[in-house]
Amino acid sequence: LLEKEAEAMPQGEPAPEASAAAANAGTSSKIEELTAQAKVAAEANPDNLCAKTLLEAEVQTWMATLPAAKLDELALCAKSGLDNHDSGLGCYAVDPTNYDDLAPFFDRVCEGYHHGGGKVHKTDWSLEGVEGLPADGQLDLQKLGLGKELSMRVRVGRNLTAFPLPGLMTKADRVNFEKTMLKAFDVLKANPDYGGNVFSMTPNDVWSEVTGEAENPNLISADKYQELVDAHVMFKDMAADPYLASAGIASDWPCGRGCYQSADGGFIIWFGEEDQLRIMCMAKGFVLNSVFDRLHTALQAVEAIDGIAFATSSKYGYVTSCPSNLGTGMRASVHVAVPNLTSDGTDAKAKAAAKPLGLSVRGMGGEHTPIGKDGTIDLSPSSRLFITEAEIVT
Repeated sequence: LLEKEAEAMPQGEPAPEASAAAANAGTSSKIEELTAQAKVAAEANPDNLCAKTLLEAEVQTWMATLPAAKLDELALCAKSGLDNHDSGLGCYAVDPTNYDDLAPFFDRVCEGYHHGGGKVHKTDWSLEGVEGLPADGQLDLQKLGLGKELSMRVRVGRNLTAFPLPGLMTKADRVNFEKTMLKAFDVLKANPDYGGNVFSMTPNDVWSEVTGEAENPNLISADKYQELVDAHVMFKDMAADPYLASAGIASDWPCGRGCYQSADGGFIIWFGEEDQLRIMCMAKGFVLNSVFDRLHTALQAVEAIDGIAFATSSKYGYVTSCPSNLGTGMRASVHVAVPNLTSDGTDAKAKAAAKPLGLSVRGMGGEHTPIGKDGTIDLSPSSRLFITEAEIVT
């Protein structure tokens, strides 16, 4: 009987038991590799949340149950923090489903960063009844004694369900995503409240290779790109960011990257950045309601466009690549000069003063960019998750 079974076994193929053993050995090897990297990162920076989480006993036990494909995906999520030991959070989701299918890891990371204590995120844009709202309902910065108009910006990060998150996108994914969004941009351009133009950085040869079309109809020159960057309309070269590079988010630069800008310049949609979409309203003035209300209206217009379905989590609200942006995905910021806190040419003192107040300080071009020569910083509330949009802006 044994001889007959041996004869029936396809020649040149390993027995099922051997295949399973090889798979288990590969999984064990991957876990050992991740663990070794996490130990090095945690030793170099005990505050590296990604590394600390990977070393937790419960997470180690859970990793041993993962199929090889999911373990590889977890490794991609953790790569930025393991490569860059100075990371604070150190991980990025690479697929909209990661916060569910890799929950034993991401739940602990989110708790360590957001301190939710089991809360479930709720979305609410209504200012009615929000603590801190003035009686007249106007969030007027002049009432705080500011006499010079400020650059005000409110933005949200969004990702579509139909594509991987940027860390797992291929070059073709990035270009196809851009082409998908062109339909939405056409709707906005035809709306007299928006109008505007699309500015793309995808080279013609790549556009042709992926879409079959001869030319990218929205391609801009290097000079035009720099002009938009200098005007804070377009984002900077992501390939220069080591954190985003390790995460795979900066891959294939500049393919699938660009922005839409309304005719009046105040409504902008970045595509192909850390999240698939960064949707923002900006203006100079004093009343924050103006940019907040316009963004809410614009988001409703975008979400109503056929084929646009934003990724959400039942626990964490809107899905974003970085767990720090989950929930609202919102940053409401102003550019304000603080020369006394930046007299040494850095934002270190400003950050130290802002942190206890629940505020974050960045450079004028966003995270990892320099402050203004006059000491101007980008100041915003730090919270994104387990807080409503209305609470952020007030």
